[in-house]
Amino acid sequence: MAADLPGDRESHHRGVATAISVTARNRTRRWARQGAITTVLAGVLLSTLTVLLALPTWLQFLPFAISVVVLGLPHGAVDHLVIPRAHGERPNLRSMLAVGLLYLIVGGAYTVVWLLAPALAFAGFILVTALHWGQGDVYALRVIEGATHLEGGLNRLGTLAVRGAIPMLVPLVAYPAEYERVAAAIVGLVDPDAMATLEPAFTTGGRLAVAVGLGTVILVTLALGFVRAGGDRGSWLVDAGETVGLVAYFVLVPPILAIGIYFCFWHSLRHVLRTMLLDPITRGALESGHGRGAWRRFARDAAPLTLGGVAVIGLLALALPRAPGSLEETLGLYLIAIAVMTLPHVVVVSILDRIEGVWS
Repeated sequence: MAADLPGDRESHHRGVATAISVTARNRTRRWARQGAITTVLAGVLLSTLTVLLALPTWLQFLPFAISVVVLGLPHGAVDHLVIPRAHGERPNLRSMLAVGLLYLIVGGAYTVVWLLAPALAFAGFILVTALHWGQGDVYALRVIEGATHLEGGLNRLGTLAVRGAIPMLVPLVAYPAEYERVAAAIVGLVDPDAMATLEPAFTTGGRLAVAVGLGTVILVTLALGFVRAGGDRGSWLVDAGETVGLVAYFVLVPPILAIGIYFCFWHSLRHVLRTMLLDPITRGALESGHGRGAWRRFARDAAPLTLGGVAVIGLLALALPRAPGSLEETLGLYLIAIAVMTLPHVVVVSILDRIEGVWS
């Protein structure tokens, strides 16, 4: 028995041959919520233990190291499969080559930008990541949660901006020195002098403008959602609770640790769940209660291109003018690789959004 969600009804109008059952939706919703709780609790607990027990700061880098093989890098490693599956078709060589060519052209062009204008590329990375993480949460709220208050386009745009900006901008406001140090490590792999272009963002005036602007957008977006929800405010309460919780999380938890955990257990987990719902075999496993089977199939599908992502990191290490000489610079190399792969990934997700009617 299948129950249509707002996203499902619109998807069927576009010829998508998938119907999300109540069982599959409930399971993915539960996992998404558990991921959110895990993100916040793990971040707060680990940062507190680091301070109380005087643990070495390198432990804050562990979530990023884990993300190479757990959820983080793998979440985009099934891009060659998702669009055919969204159309109700089996992936074929042509569809896989098309996505491969997209990654080669778009990712290659962005690599050139990193080599020629690293400060511009870094700013672009922040914007593209904010867009992509906002996309992910709009999908999760609208389809997995069935949020009625996002039926209005303005509400969706505001939510995209809020959910994407919080992980990117709250750490800038709360931890400017650490944020600047990581930015310098990234940009410095290409041209240390290029950091001068980014310095205004770290001034008191720049951070105040960011704080006021983001706070205003959050309040307006939540207010619009409250009005739009009418008498059915259950999903709005989830949205508001997550939004406030994310702001508090990124204020309380140091940025390297906070973003590393969020990347794995919030954003990447939600996207993996989305890809599971597109695959009829994985969706069938979810519907029949075989969650382990669903995860095994995803891991199998993602393994080849996860290794490809590791190869991209290695190639960038050879292409960049400077080799990483510290943990922060090693993280910088990883983040440049993530940036290069994120841009074509956003194109794939945007196509997926259109197919599934997320913005209709």
